[in-house]
Formats: sequence, C-alpha cells, structure tokens
Amino acid sequence: MRLFCLPALLFLVALPALAQEQKIREALEPRLGVKVEGVQPSPLPGIYEVRLQTLDGPKIVYSDEKGSYVFTGRLIDVKAERDLTEERLQKHTKIEFNQLPLDLAVKVQRGNGKRVLAMFSDPYCPYCRRLEQTLLQIDDLTVYVFMYPVIRPDLADHSRAVWCSKDRAKAWIELAANEKPKVPTASASCANPVDKVLELGRSLRVNGTPTLYFANGEKASGGMEIGALRKKLDELARLK
Repeated sequence: MRLFCLPALLFLVALPALAQEQKIREALEPRLGVKVEGVQPSPLPGIYEVRLQTLDGPKIVYSDEKGSYVFTGRLIDVKAERDLTEERLQKHTKIEFNQLPLDLAVKVQRGNGKRVLAMFSDPYCPYCRRLEQTLLQIDDLTVYVFMYPVIRPDLADHSRAVWCSKDRAKAWIELAANEKPKVPTASASCANPVDKVLELGRSLRVNGTPTLYFANGEKASGGMEIGALRKKLDELARLK
C-alpha cells in the first residue's frame, strides 16, 4: 500500500509546479516569438528559469511566476562564486565529443597530446588568431581544427589550401597564428572538407569564432585566458 501511495503522492505534489510552468510557457511563447524548451524554478523565490530555443541556439532568461516580466543576464551565486546561468547553458549545449567528425579537422599535436580540444576557427578572425597564439604556449596538446571561414568567406580558398598542403598542421599554424598570415602555396582544388565543416557548424549552431569544444563535450564561445584554458584542459585530462 505504501509503495502504491508514494508515486501517487509525488504526482499530486508535482501537479501545481507543472501547471505553473505551463502558465509561463503559454504567456511567453507568443510574446517572444520563440519556442520555450523548458521552465523550472530558479534558486530565487518566485523567479523561474526559462530556456528558449533561438536561431543562435539555447538561451536562458528569467520570468516572474505569471510570465508578465522577463529579464536577461547572469545569475551568480556569490558565496559559491558560480555562474549558474553559464552552468545551465553548458549543460544544454554539450555534445558527445567522440561523435564529432574529426576526420574533417586539421590535427595539430604537440608533445604527447594528452590535452584534447576541438575548435571552429577562421584564420582571419582576430580573436581566433589571438587564441591560436595562446594555444602555442600549451604543451602536450592536441587540437582538432575545424576550418570555418565565415569572417572572410572570400578567402575560404586559403583554408582549402591548408588541407591540400603536405603538412596541414604547419600550414594552418603559419596561416592562422603567425603575426602576418602566410598563405599556403598548395593548390586549393584538392578534395577538401571546408564545405562540410560549414554545414557541420551550422548544424551545431556555431555562430561565431572561435568556438571551442572540450573533451567532455562542453562548448565555449570566444577566447579564454591562458591560465583558465590550461586549468580546464588539465582537469579534463585527469578525468580521462
């Protein structure tokens, strides 16, 4: 009897919460013009986390209990020094790293390569170039570079020429990390994956460069300071 009553009791307790979430969903979807993927209480009393699916990927906003007010921004746990909004976004943008088509990427390895990273990068993106120079300072690293020429699509043949080069890793570094880009001398007409990578990036909602994917599948957009990047890579290498 107790085993029967417990699920029923839990169901009855959950009903008001489900009704509340549905009310917020119905209030916001027509007003915001985007799909509400999920609603749940936030750590703040009376405030709900609302997860939206936009053209740029998942986005989190916050709402009152009626869906009358919406605000955006970061929810920070000051005591624990945690960015709760970022943690939730990372959860919903994670991928299975091993399912990435790594055969479409230029593999750049230094040392034993135990630290692993995948990156969508455009050689003519200033932030990408800065990150490339940062990565050169990290030893024992394997970077799978998905060449993603969206900043200067007119120069996409430079990325194709990297793939056609005898030493792709060297050609990429000289193009993307040198102070002055060195365009590969190889022809850009060989079979190359650049168009497939562009399709892959769109399917993953990669809307800016650089975009990083760590070995645990977490996504990070934009560059990272070398200390934070090395710490992240070390933590994941130990877990592996």
